[in-house]
Amino acid sequence: MELLLASIASLLAGCIDAIVGGGGLILVPALFAIFPTTHPATLFGTNKGAAVWGTGIATVQYSRRVTLPWHALGPAAGAGFVGSLAGAWLVTVVSPDFLRKVLPAVLLIVLLYTLAKKELGHTHTPRFSGQQEAWAASTVGLLIGFYDGFFGPGTGSFFVFLLVRWLGYDFLHASAGAKLLNTATNLAALLLFTLTGHVWWHFALVMGLTNVMGSLLGTHLALKHGTGFVRGVFIAVVSALILKTSWDAFLRSGLT
Repeated sequence: MELLLASIASLLAGCIDAIVGGGGLILVPALFAIFPTTHPATLFGTNKGAAVWGTGIATVQYSRRVTLPWHALGPAAGAGFVGSLAGAWLVTVVSPDFLRKVLPAVLLIVLLYTLAKKELGHTHTPRFSGQQEAWAASTVGLLIGFYDGFFGPGTGSFFVFLLVRWLGYDFLHASAGAKLLNTATNLAALLLFTLTGHVWWHFALVMGLTNVMGSLLGTHLALKHGTGFVRGVFIAVVSALILKTSWDAFLRSGLT
């Protein structure tokens, strides 16, 4: 029964994650609810073991229909991998608890800015080209990759927002690029969790299969309905992240 519930959660997470990121909003709480006495590192590791397949497949699917600037996103993925490793190492010596109270405010700013700028991300007009675009994308990869390794919630949504706001991508191209970068950061985290024995592979592989199924569905929906649809899902996911992170930072601690 535990495997069935985790697999269903992984399918839903894969669908949302493929569209705009934020799959962890579904899968991580589900794993904590299904396995309440398990060490958190094992649940995070198992989540990464499933999610990396979905983001990888989504990257392939997007690349067949959306022209991706590989000259920029390739180096950015490498930077994201390094940043995620660095963040994961730092969290072993420094607590990320201070981010819990800051994160809802940052997400609220992202949401309000997106709502205020109604044309944001509707057209694909990259601000940089060539080496400049590679440096800008790599900066995004390094910073958000570090955040993913150190803390994590909302990583995919932050990738999408910065690719839209800073690099000038539309939401569809940004979501496609975010999948590649998120795959790299997931791989880095998965490597560390695997080396420390914090992955339940007998669960992660089955969950990975359903995550891929959800990813294929989410990618299909995003490609079919385009930028406006992705923007709408982005707003919904960021709103849900604000509620979830606010609960974790301010309300849950007051009830326990």
